[in-house]
Amino acid sequence: MNELLLRLETVADHLKVESLTRAAFWNLHGPGCDEHLLIHKLRQSSCFVKDLDFVAILNDQIIGNIVYVKTEIKDAEQAYEVLTFGPLSVSPEYQGKGVGTKLVEYTKSLGKEMGYKAIVIYGDPDYYQRFGFKQSKMFNITNGDGKYPAALLVLELYPGALNGIKGIFDEGVVYQIDQDQLEGFDEKFVGNKEKLTNHHESQLRFRELVSTFL
Repeated sequence: MNELLLRLETVADHLKVESLTRAAFWNLHGPGCDEHLLIHKLRQSSCFVKDLDFVAILNDQIIGNIVYVKTEIKDAEQAYEVLTFGPLSVSPEYQGKGVGTKLVEYTKSLGKEMGYKAIVIYGDPDYYQRFGFKQSKMFNITNGDGKYPAALLVLELYPGALNGIKGIFDEGVVYQIDQDQLEGFDEKFVGNKEKLTNHHESQLRFRELVSTFL
């Protein structure tokens, strides 16, 4: 693969990024996808971190994107600001070629330079352990139900960054999607895509791609 360029996303990139996000996630977790609307919403949110919104460019084409928002770990007395990222999108034809890895590695280093303590995500542990993510139970960080799901992962951006910090990870309402809004939003994209109607079929496709997406 030719040299990959990472740069900040611009307004002119928005529709291209939403289109590649739609292609990357279509039928991945279930029928259709909502990640292209999600990225559209995140950009308009006050918690969006514009300086960590990067695209990957190859041969003058956008083939990947990562976005971050500010979120919180809350205990009974205080809220501690951390980062979360997602969607992390790579064009289907470039998945498994290290594009996602470069986006994550570069932006996590930049997040550290910007003074953030940690990144907390929901993701596949087999994906993200390569970047240093660990199970949230190791940090006494739970989901909103007070549980430690396997998908809740934590990365300290420097040793001891979360010392004395524990509580509930709250990603906020920005990640909630209105299905009626999604239906209208999806109509602006060129090229109809067939939605899988079988959830099991979607899960099989997800498992096939999970080891190669980055």
